[in-house]
Amino acid sequence: MQDQEIPFEPDLADLPKAEWLSRLMQTAEDQGFFQALGRKHFAAHIRRGDTLVVTFESVQGMRALSERAEPLGWSMVRDNDWSHLCIASDGDTWFRDRHVIGLFDQLVDDGFFDDFETVLFYGAGPCGYAAAAYSVAAPGAQVLLIQPQATLDPRVTEWDDRFIEMRRTDFTSRYGYAPDMLDACAQAYVLYDPVERLDAMHAALFTRAGVTQYRLRNMGDTIQSDLMAMNVLPDLLEMAAEGTLDDLQFAKIYRARRTYPGYLRRVLAALDRNERTELTYMMARNVVSRMKRAPRFQRRLAEIDALRNAANARSAEPED
Repeated sequence: MQDQEIPFEPDLADLPKAEWLSRLMQTAEDQGFFQALGRKHFAAHIRRGDTLVVTFESVQGMRALSERAEPLGWSMVRDNDWSHLCIASDGDTWFRDRHVIGLFDQLVDDGFFDDFETVLFYGAGPCGYAAAAYSVAAPGAQVLLIQPQATLDPRVTEWDDRFIEMRRTDFTSRYGYAPDMLDACAQAYVLYDPVERLDAMHAALFTRAGVTQYRLRNMGDTIQSDLMAMNVLPDLLEMAAEGTLDDLQFAKIYRARRTYPGYLRRVLAALDRNERTELTYMMARNVVSRMKRAPRFQRRLAEIDALRNAANARSAEPED
């Protein structure tokens, strides 16, 4: 293992795409390896400690979600001295590409994963599908998935009309049906919002021994972004890698939502849609009492108070 600090570029953000890719490539080549995988994919490896996190990410996601415009795993390299393998796609491809399959075949043949004591696969959405599907290449790995699709084979998931352009893509050959590929993992965790019907239907297909599902009600359809904004994703990755993530630990971490405006606004909207006025009032009052700035909740309290006062005034009027 190498001991020197990794020279992450502080100005990767705001670079044109070609220069961004060039600098990322150079960093990976200096610290591990970089391998182009056809026109739409690449692999970038940073070698450090004996824990390896394998992340599946899109170029667009890296450039938009990270302040440094870098792969998600690089923060774990800096903070935890983990090794990292990023499998990246240009756009949403679900990584159904012969070059990606060939890479994992090569890594298995080379005994790449055997060099690490702990291996964690991670991805969200289409990348979550890939993290589950390719985790079979490292038996005994831990797997953390956020809103993963199980497959886009229309014979199985014809009810999912979000990605109809992918219906001719082969999801039946090697590394195809993601839930089956988890049979060799040590433990997998699936995070999703049960209110998001299609995400919940995919999550149901992952129901099997060795898979723990966590329901993040009212978190919406961008859970990865919200967990990053709440600064809890690194903790989840650490616990998933160590195999210590359980109901109690997850509940402790997920308490961060109580001060996260995005989540609170979605809960408020859900209560209003269901005309749960009393619960809306109780929630708004609780949020205002705990947070210094909660103008939306203060306005909602005032609106409900005004309605109550008007109703009381009408009831107090003498009858003719």
